[in-house]
Amino acid sequence: MPQTRSTDYPRVLMVDDEPSLLDGFRMAFSRAGRPAVTSESFEDARKQLLEEKFDILVTDVRLGPFNGLQLAIIARDRDPEIGIIVFSGYDDPVLQAEAAHIDARYLVKPVTFDRLLDEIESLKPGR
Repeated sequence: MPQTRSTDYPRVLMVDDEPSLLDGFRMAFSRAGRPAVTSESFEDARKQLLEEKFDILVTDVRLGPFNGLQLAIIARDRDPEIGIIVFSGYDDPVLQAEAAHIDARYLVKPVTFDRLLDEIESLKPGR
């Protein structure tokens, strides 16, 4: 049975190859009562996107030898309605333009948890 989207509680996949950052966000999501699926690698996240349904993808641009924008394109191809947030430690206009081209939000690190939640809420299906 396919999963349906929830307008109350978006299903989030968060991807970053920096374990300490990902752990911090994982704990913050949990404390806020907003569970998120997390992944530390492009390969694992790609597999999750192909096998499961998510409302929001949050991904770092740099994922080892891969690029989070590639992951965002896979997500968008799989589900044109998915909300996408791409973040990077670099305020790079080229990356910003690439993110905009696939209708993704581009945030520059550091990103606070509250800011991330605000962005997720604004992308939530039904808004």
